[in-house]
Amino acid sequence: MHLSPHQPTWNHGRTGIWFVGARGSVATTATLGLAAIASGLSAATGCVTAQPPLDSVALPSFADLVVGGHDISDTPLGKRAEMLVEAGMIPYRLLEAVRPQLDAADAEIRPGYDPAHRTGSQAAAAERLAADVTAFRERHGLARVVVVDLASTEPLPAPAPELEDLDLLRAAIEDPEREVLPASSVMAYAALLAGAPYAGFTPSASMNLPALHALAAERGVPFAGQDGKTGQTWLRSVLAPALASRGLRVLSWAGSNLLGGGDGATLADPHAVQSKLVSKNRGLQDLTGTTVTPLHIDNVPDLGDIKVAWDHVHVEGFLGSRLTLQTTWSAYDSMLAAPLVLDLARLLALADAAGLSGAVPEMGFFFKDPWGSDVHAFAEQSRELGVWAHRTSAQADQARAEVGEP
Repeated sequence: MHLSPHQPTWNHGRTGIWFVGARGSVATTATLGLAAIASGLSAATGCVTAQPPLDSVALPSFADLVVGGHDISDTPLGKRAEMLVEAGMIPYRLLEAVRPQLDAADAEIRPGYDPAHRTGSQAAAAERLAADVTAFRERHGLARVVVVDLASTEPLPAPAPELEDLDLLRAAIEDPEREVLPASSVMAYAALLAGAPYAGFTPSASMNLPALHALAAERGVPFAGQDGKTGQTWLRSVLAPALASRGLRVLSWAGSNLLGGGDGATLADPHAVQSKLVSKNRGLQDLTGTTVTPLHIDNVPDLGDIKVAWDHVHVEGFLGSRLTLQTTWSAYDSMLAAPLVLDLARLLALADAAGLSGAVPEMGFFFKDPWGSDVHAFAEQSRELGVWAHRTSAQADQARAEVGEP
């Protein structure tokens, strides 16, 4: 489908990005990278919003993005960035060039939600977190703030009536003795209280609870997720449709992930890793029509921030012949994730400006297990995202004109 580019006619104004897990590897890389791009020190390589067809859509400029966030860590961003330099991810000269911007962003980071040290109810905690987001927006005169969850993966909650019904949830989280919501969902609740568009970049529950979907509709807030599609799953979503289009039948698709750092340590927990395995496998199973997709995730501490992903694909071809495909993927996962995080912030700002609410299925392009969408083939996701962005940009222009803004 050919699109006539919708040329930008206005800028959405300064936009905040509020990182949950603001001092982690991905958020630090995104914050440093944003500063480098905005300062003209680096190209926006890997940011799809800086490439056709999305570069002709009216989005907040990189220079108009302001970073803040929550974290339970007290390691300053500058120190965290130094660790990434030592790991070989980031050139030292680039860190030094943008250190003032990192310090400014670090000054905007507030204590996050830690269930182990909670006092009072979850409702009170959510109100405090929401107040942080609102104060950040007002302090910097921002048009809006987009919340992006980059915190460590957590186990999925057990089914409960309070997670299904908004009224039951509101009553339950007022009880200081109860821990109804997982930490990620407390922050998602807070984002909705603050009227902030939300992206769930981890496989944690976060916004993916029926009660929170109802609250998003009530508050008119757009959101997107779940679990950023950065490397192995992205490659799978390209290769699997290609095999299907040739009429080849996948018999099995086995994979393995080796990773260290904080993610490796977190996913060594069998309860935490389960949500990751579900999100990584669901799309592949839909694309191949087979449930024979074993996947192992192993913590290898010496790898640090490098992730190695291996796949073995067994395929049936003409007259029962067999084909084997093996792939190996190795990269700094934070370097793959960071540009997508910046893209999500810009695009969710557009969704909010256009008055959208609820899940944005077209943003499945960015996720392993997209909310509101059963589309997993990357080429189709790419097409849908382009169509959506141009259409929504036109809607945002119309919304702005209706309120008399130039």
